[in-house]
Amino acid sequence: MLDHVSITVSDIATAEPFYDAIMRVLGVVKVGRRDDWLGYGERARPAYPERVYISIRKGEKPDDAPGRHWCFKAKWRTQVDAFWDAGIAAGGCDDGPPGLRSYHASYYAAFLRDPDGNRIEAVCHHPV
Repeated sequence: MLDHVSITVSDIATAEPFYDAIMRVLGVVKVGRRDDWLGYGERARPAYPERVYISIRKGEKPDDAPGRHWCFKAKWRTQVDAFWDAGIAAGGCDDGPPGLRSYHASYYAAFLRDPDGNRIEAVCHHPV
């Protein structure tokens, strides 16, 4: 459904280790960096419409909005665990450790807050 997403952070240098770490464990490649931007994934093109891209952009610190979050798909539950571990080690805050959630019987997810407080999730929908 989504083609691309942008997340705003107040400090790219502080956000970069966090996003590098969580994207790496999810198998998402870093495609670029500037002082005001980080890019991950691949931009869609006519020959590759299924691609997805995320940019981290410098801006004002985002307002707290508990219902707003970004969720990334993980292929395995171990990736969800690694996402949470890597995010904590790289300056994120726990917002819900890895585990099953009530959304459906196989919904295995973890929640983090990035250094600016953005809520980030990884989920695996597979039963094992």
